[in-house]
Amino acid sequence: MAYQTFQQEYFQIPVVTRAYTTACVLTTAAVQLELITPFQLYFNPDLILRNYQVWRLITNFLFFGPVGFNFLFNMIFLYRYCRMLEEGSFRGRTADFVFMFLFGGVLMTIFGTFVSLVFLGQAFTIMLVYVWSRRNPNVRMNFFGLLNFQAPFLPWVLMGFSLLLGNSIIVDLLGIAVGHVYFFLEDVFPNQPGGGRWLRTPTILKMLFDTPEEDANYNPLPEERPGGFAWGEGQRLGG
Repeated sequence: MAYQTFQQEYFQIPVVTRAYTTACVLTTAAVQLELITPFQLYFNPDLILRNYQVWRLITNFLFFGPVGFNFLFNMIFLYRYCRMLEEGSFRGRTADFVFMFLFGGVLMTIFGTFVSLVFLGQAFTIMLVYVWSRRNPNVRMNFFGLLNFQAPFLPWVLMGFSLLLGNSIIVDLLGIAVGHVYFFLEDVFPNQPGGGRWLRTPTILKMLFDTPEEDANYNPLPEERPGGFAWGEGQRLGG
């Protein structure tokens, strides 16, 4: 019974969120069990270009370090904000969501080459948080019960939290920068005088991922509770 309940809940998670979070958890489990090592996963342009180890282009987004507070913190934020994007502004637009993943991943890979980052998963999470926060500007957040602010400030609060923990903020800045580029090109520039839509999802992705009909009984995760935890609760203004 417990297995059936878990299975049912698992398959209710939107497909992109389910695939990405599962890949991250399985990758971490494989490292913990010493089936693979982080040295086989990290981003290294020389090994990719000279030794054709192309899997590193993907695996560096899947490893968030050993199991501990940092891993759990990142997994919670990745799952929550990835799911809320997929069930919110990207609902019924799976191909567009996959295209955002590809666009963000390529841009981070290019930037990551110049700032010598070897794992980009945390930056990718910040990118998702940034896009969600800009698309939900009226949601008020509460961080650890200490700070109250509106959603667009969340990525900056997380960067400050990283700084307090002694982590490099380059990762957070990269995620914010890439998230802003996507948000500007997708949401801002097309609505400007003389602007236009530069980001267009390839037809092949639409053929692969988009389905014509929706489930009438589908119950998405409510966006008015963006954090779901004591450090990220929120409510929509006027609600």
